[in-house]
Amino acid sequence: MTGAQPRFQAWLVVVLATLLTACAPPVGIDEAVTTSPVPASTAPPVVSEATLSPQQGAAPTAMTAPTVTAVPTETSVPSPTSVPTPAPVPQAFALNLYQEGDFVPQYTFDWCVGASIQMAHNLIDDTGGGTWTDSAQQNELWEMARARSSNSFNGANPFGWAKVLTEVGMGPYEVVSIAGYEEALQTAARAIANTGRPVGLVMWSGRHAWVMSGFESLGDPGKFPEFSVTGIHVLDPLYPHGSGQWGPSPTPNSLVTPEQLATQFVVREPRRWSSDLPAGYLLVLPK
Repeated sequence: MTGAQPRFQAWLVVVLATLLTACAPPVGIDEAVTTSPVPASTAPPVVSEATLSPQQGAAPTAMTAPTVTAVPTETSVPSPTSVPTPAPVPQAFALNLYQEGDFVPQYTFDWCVGASIQMAHNLIDDTGGGTWTDSAQQNELWEMARARSSNSFNGANPFGWAKVLTEVGMGPYEVVSIAGYEEALQTAARAIANTGRPVGLVMWSGRHAWVMSGFESLGDPGKFPEFSVTGIHVLDPLYPHGSGQWGPSPTPNSLVTPEQLATQFVVREPRRWSSDLPAGYLLVLPK
């Protein structure tokens, strides 16, 4: 009996401990986590309602939604609109080769081409030391032009005129026929501006010769292809006599309007002398 008494007592202690454990109130979840953490290797993580509540703390990393940061975009600043450069406006332009003493009258009613060749030389030679005015020379130049002309009723025509200008050192010159009046004036003005040499005008429908020494225009011919001629400087070797049919001769170096010139500068009459040129306004043109 003495040995049984201790064993009984030990059994009683075990029984009482078991009953006490079964009747003890359960430990709160938070206390269990705090006081007796469960190793991660042996138990799944405990998630409490407090952990999920936004007032109690941040959500676990695994459940946090990705944060989207707004990247400011650069405001596109419109480039200033380029203002087109305005087209140049034609300005008044003038060019005249004439100097005092360049005019030479024709010494007979036939020698207009000879006198026009002399005046062309004087306009080109701006030294003033070699002016051509001699009547014998005028006769010689007219004879040269007549010898180089054909179908001209025994006179000098524009082809002979152009050939002599070229041969005596003022060329090259050529005869051209321009269908339109305004185009003829533009062609003559442009030739003077480009070459610095005068233009021969075939007047009175092919019967007479004048020299165009300069012009005025709206627009520089070198810059504006569509410039307009507003005035023409002319030399009529028949001055001061003029013509009862065609009108008076303008004063040497007169600036006449296109309308005034048109009364005597007209389309060539084909019957006057034959050529392969089409009907039009005839120019003895430097080139």
